[in-house]
This record gives sequence, C-alpha cells and structure tokens, in this order.
Amino acid sequence: MKKITVKNLIDFRGKTDRTKITFVNNLKTEKIKSVDGSGGNYWASCLSAIRNAYKQNNLDLLDEKINVLADKINIYELKRTKDQFQKNIDLINNFKDFDMQLLKPNADLTFLKQPKNQSILDIKGLPIEAKPCHIFSFSENNSEEIGGIWFIAQKEGFKKSELGMFADILYRFLKKHYEKKFFVNPAYCIAVDLFNGQEANYGEIKNGNIPILIESTIHDLKKL
Repeated sequence: MKKITVKNLIDFRGKTDRTKITFVNNLKTEKIKSVDGSGGNYWASCLSAIRNAYKQNNLDLLDEKINVLADKINIYELKRTKDQFQKNIDLINNFKDFDMQLLKPNADLTFLKQPKNQSILDIKGLPIEAKPCHIFSFSENNSEEIGGIWFIAQKEGFKKSELGMFADILYRFLKKHYEKKFFVNPAYCIAVDLFNGQEANYGEIKNGNIPILIESTIHDLKKL
C-alpha cells in the first residue's frame, strides 16, 4: 500500500461492511487505481484551465479553453470523446459562476512549488496523499500567511462533509511543511467541488460547521 488518496477514503466510507473488506484488500494489493482525487485525465482540460485562470486571475482564459474544446467536439467523431469534452466545458461554465475573489485572500499572492516528495502525509500510520492544485503565501495584517486551493472534479460531485476531507488534508499538509515559516490560515485551505459548484474550507471544520471525518475514517480502515 504505497498511498491512499482522499478519494479512496471517501469511497471507503460509502461501502457496506462486507465490501469494505474487499476494498481494503484491494488497496493493500494496489488493485485500486490511485488517482489524485481531482478527477484524473478525464477532467484534465477543465482542471488545467481553472488552475490557470485562478493563478493568473483571468477568467478570459476559461472562455479560451471553452472555444478550444468546442472546436475539438466538431473535429472528433467518437461520441465518448465528444461527451468528455462537453462535460469539461460544463464544469468550466460551472466555475464561472464562482466569485473567484472569495476563493483567495485580498492580497498579493506568491505561488509556491510543491515538491513531489512531500505529497505523502503519515496519519495514524497510513500514507495519505495530499495533492492540492495551488499553494500560495501572502501578507495580511503584518502576518506572513499561507493557504492553498484544491479543485476537484468528479461526476455527481461530493457531499459538503466529504469535500471537507480535502480541506482537512490540505490544512494538515500546510501545517507539516510550512508552519515554521508561515501562519496556516484555515479560511484559505479551500476545496472546491466543480461539479456541484460548492466549496469548503478548514475554518468551517474548526468552527464545527463541517464534521471531522479523517480520523474516524482512517480508524475504521485500519481495523480491517
């Protein structure tokens, strides 16, 4: 078992007692394909466009990507491929309804590189993968702070409590690697469900509006 994604943890929670055992056994033998929790290659087009638009603070990049994907729909003949491009367009349009300024602090952001060898968190002895889309530092009220955002694309999306699990892992990731230099701002540890058009941040977990599910889920998984 090299790594467990947040998506794996969410899938595990949805299993019956009997199928949980099979699921865990498959994890141990790595029979479950490990994806990054943000949708894999199927959603690559919309995720790259949204990441770029967020970083550049330029929504026009979304329309440019929509035009590119629309052209591809006209070129490709396979219905499955056409549907994939159309669903990516739909998620980009969903994101255009967000007020992007609410997804970042009102400050100049410095986007930081994420070394690949830092992506695994040890939580209660299990290797949990953290792969947010962006990590950024900023100054606020004479405080050097850090936050991040994790865009997630999946058909049918996630419940708010499940989305909070991504925000939770993001917060833990920042605490582990950046706490000595920055204050980790819970309000800007944000996970965004592109399918349902909702977001969750770790501040909502701290104030009790979203339940803490990581520990209990890992506890149940380890028992099996």
